[in-house]
Amino acid sequence: MKAKIHVTLKQGILDPQGKAIEHALETLGFTNAGNVRMGKYLELDLAETDKGKAEVQVKAMCEKLLANTIIEEYRYELE
Repeated sequence: MKAKIHVTLKQGILDPQGKAIEHALETLGFTNAGNVRMGKYLELDLAETDKGKAEVQVKAMCEKLLANTIIEEYRYELE
């Protein structure tokens, strides 16, 4: 089973990387892009066939390592 995980900063948390990208886009002439937020995307294969068990494992991975749940939020898809 494949897990696709998206980790982003929570709303209200300052995103300096996003601001830098937004500024760079503006200097390149892309003036219609705004509120850029930077995040992480991870894909991993799980040796699990039961979707319920896989969800428990992915959630634990996110909570313990992949996301700083104080300032970040995550979502995932299982295929």
